[in-house]
Amino acid sequence: MAASTANVEEITRLLEDYLSKLGFEVYPLKVGWYNSVLPPTLRLGYPDDSLAVVVLSTPAMFEEAFLPFMEERGCQGLSDPIDQCVKQCVSSAVSECFPGQKVDVRYDYELLPSRKPKFLAQTAAHVSGAAFYYQQSDVRDQPWADKKMFGVCVHPRFGGWFAIRALLVFGDVTVGSEMAQPLPPDCVPSREGRIQLLEAFNFRWQDWSYRDIVRPVQIYSQKQKDYFSTVPAQRFALLETWSFLSREKDQAQPTSDTQVQVNGHGLSKREEQPQPGSIGHPL
Repeated sequence: MAASTANVEEITRLLEDYLSKLGFEVYPLKVGWYNSVLPPTLRLGYPDDSLAVVVLSTPAMFEEAFLPFMEERGCQGLSDPIDQCVKQCVSSAVSECFPGQKVDVRYDYELLPSRKPKFLAQTAAHVSGAAFYYQQSDVRDQPWADKKMFGVCVHPRFGGWFAIRALLVFGDVTVGSEMAQPLPPDCVPSREGRIQLLEAFNFRWQDWSYRDIVRPVQIYSQKQKDYFSTVPAQRFALLETWSFLSREKDQAQPTSDTQVQVNGHGLSKREEQPQPGSIGHPL
């Protein structure tokens, strides 16, 4: 299916109309923008002119989507409530907005059989113009010698108070040259600011300070902070205190994949605890 700019705008509008009320944002991109900055082993297996859309969750998602999801569903049979809430929201949007159309939906927590991520979340956010992916190479005269510093995305409105959740690839939709690649807003232009950001993210990520590198229009509620500050294995106990479940012997527990997710070049913006020696800090 060929697509004009108007078709891309219509696809984006349909997704926005459905997902924005649940606390998500969507940003279109061309597969070629993403593939051009990655080695062949990490590229998407679609033509460069194929349309993709990256889906972000904003601070509002917790109250607008997650808590209602838990009220309706409870924890019975869930392994990771946040992941399954996001999956329900995104898959429902795709089913309702594009019935019968082929859409390859990839979530930030999914891995290929090779154990590589299905998509690199921060790379997708950067090339779509959604958020600037600050990396060690973006700092002049680096002060860290040979130490590896992991990169992090900053949203122009939410700072670090957001998450990159999914990538939708419309394999049958081809976009022409009329779709120009936007530049992500450079929210942290100074060398000093970038050093502050990367050091806060790499060394003090638990104190949340890196998220406030720019003044956000909205941050996580205290309830949301409490949830994401709790290690994954203990989140069901927290949900129990919120009256979302009764403790049962056979209750599902988080799997190892939901506890830690590593996304290499563009680690996922997951709200999880990092593991010593991991490639990156899942958020």
